[in-house]
Amino acid sequence: MRIAIGSDHAGFQLKEHLMAFLGAKDIQVLDVGTLSEESTDYPQYAHAVALAVVDGSVDLGVVICGSGNGVNITANRHSGIRSALAWLPEVAALARQHNDANVLALPARYLDNKEAETILKAFLDARFEGGRHQRRVAAIEC
Repeated sequence: MRIAIGSDHAGFQLKEHLMAFLGAKDIQVLDVGTLSEESTDYPQYAHAVALAVVDGSVDLGVVICGSGNGVNITANRHSGIRSALAWLPEVAALARQHNDANVLALPARYLDNKEAETILKAFLDARFEGGRHQRRVAAIEC
C-alpha cells in the first residue's frame, strides 16, 4: 500500500508522527509537505494529496490541518476524491465502509498522536462494503 500525506503548519507535527507510524507498518508514504511549522497555506498540500490519489500514484491519502475542514474541503474539489473528516475511529471506518472514502482528513488541533493513530488504523483496515452503498457513492459525482 502507498499513501500520500500532506499538512499545513498546524498539522506538521502530527504528519511527521503518522509518517513514522505508517513506516513502521511497512506502508510506503509519499510526503507532499509541508516540511516545517512555518506558516503556510493548506490548499497546496491538500491538492497535492488529491492529485496523487486521482492519478493512481498512491492508493489512499491523508490530509491534515488545524481543524481538518480546510484540507477536507480542498481535497473534495477534485473529481474522484471522497475525503472524509474523522475525529473518531468509528467515523473513519464508516467513511471507508459506506462512502468508499479514499482520503482521510484529520484535525490536528483536536487529536493527540495516539488518537490519530487509532483513527488512521481504522481507516486503513476498513473496506468498502458496496451493495446499497455503491448506488449512493455513484450519485456523489456531479
